Amino acid sequence: MAKSLLLISRQAPWSGPGAREALDIALAGGAFDLPLAMLFLDDGVLQLTQAQQPAQLQQKDLTANLQALPMFGVEALYACNRSLFERGVDSGALNLPVELLDEHGLSALLQRYDLVITL
Repeated sequence: MAKSLLLISRQAPWSGPGAREALDIALAGGAFDLPLAMLFLDDGVLQLTQAQQPAQLQQKDLTANLQALPMFGVEALYACNRSLFERGVDSGALNLPVELLDEHGLSALLQRYDLVITL
């Protein structure tokens, strides 16, 4: 049986390669039917905001890749409610449906997966 994998994305979409690498791993794992979930934590929750303008920073927009996750079988998507609050992000205005987790929910989520990768 395949081991389950939780990817934790902690970087803003424009702060370096970490956000894109997390998405690439998620899409590849989903394509191979790996039991996989993705958690957006800390600045990673900024990937979920709408109306990003990455071209101003000479970056590529990750929105299309994020929206492709369910098509690749990555449907277990989570975000840290505290991270959203600390960055002033309204959970009702996210560009992807995610389950919001508090501190207890985060702890329980980490216990559910065999492998955890943080990017």
